[in-house]
Amino acid sequence: MSSLPYSSRVSSMRPLASDITHWYLADGTRVEILDFLDDHARYLLEIRPAAAFTGPMVVTAMTELITRCGPPYSTLTDNGLVFTTRLARFKGARGGFEKLLAAHRITQKNGRPGHPQTQGKIERFHQTLKRWLKARPLPNTIQELATLLTEFQTWYNTRRPHRSLGRRTPEQAYTALPKATPTSTADTTEWRSCTDTVDKNGKVTLRYAGKLRHLGIGRSHVGTPVLLLIHDRDVTVSNMNTSQIIAEFTIDPTKNYQPKKP
Repeated sequence: MSSLPYSSRVSSMRPLASDITHWYLADGTRVEILDFLDDHARYLLEIRPAAAFTGPMVVTAMTELITRCGPPYSTLTDNGLVFTTRLARFKGARGGFEKLLAAHRITQKNGRPGHPQTQGKIERFHQTLKRWLKARPLPNTIQELATLLTEFQTWYNTRRPHRSLGRRTPEQAYTALPKATPTSTADTTEWRSCTDTVDKNGKVTLRYAGKLRHLGIGRSHVGTPVLLLIHDRDVTVSNMNTSQIIAEFTIDPTKNYQPKKP
C-alpha cells in the first residue's frame, strides 16, 4: 500500500460497484435495495428500494446516474441477470445493462461465480447498511424505506470517517481526486443513451441538436419500455424487457419526425 497520504495518491481505475441486497418491511415483506458505490472513495452515489428489481429498472437507475455524475471508467458487479447475460443458458445477446455500458465505452467487470470476495467492499458496505437499519424501526412501506435510505446515504457519505481513507469521509475522498472516466479514442462522435416508453401513437422522443425529435417505433410496441443508444446520428432502440432490437434510425437534422430504417 502507498505510504503517501490519501490526498496525494493518483486516482486509480477502480470501478463503480453495484449490487442488490434485501431488507424487510414491518409486515414481513421482503424488498430489494439497489446501490452504486464508488470503489475508490467508498462514496455512495445511489441507493434505492423496490419490491424487486428488473433489468430495465437497473438500466434506468444507471442511466440516471450517468446523466448526473458522468460515466465511470468501469463497473463491478456479480453475475446476476440484471447486470449480465454472460452465464445465461442462451449465449450471444447482451442485456440492457451491458448495452448501456457499451454505448458509453464503460469497461464491465464481473466477479467469478461462487467468489463473492471480488465484491468484498460492497459486501462490507451492506453490513454497515444493515447494522444502521437494524437500529431503527422497520418501515411500513417502500416509500418509508426510501426515506430511511436517503438519511443513511447522507450519514454514510458525510459523517462516517473511514480508516482506509485516512479517517476521511467518503465525500471528502470522492471530491479530493479526479475521477477515472471511460477510455478515450480518436472517435470524437457523440455516444449517449436514454430510456423512454413508446407512447400511444407508437413514438418515442429524443433531443437532438437542441430539438425534440419524434421517432416512429410502431403501434405494435405501445407501452413498451425502451433503451435508446445514440452514436452521433445513429440510434438503436431495444426493448428493455427482452433486450431485442426493435428499431434503428439515422437522424435527419432537418426533420422532427424520424421514420425507422426499413
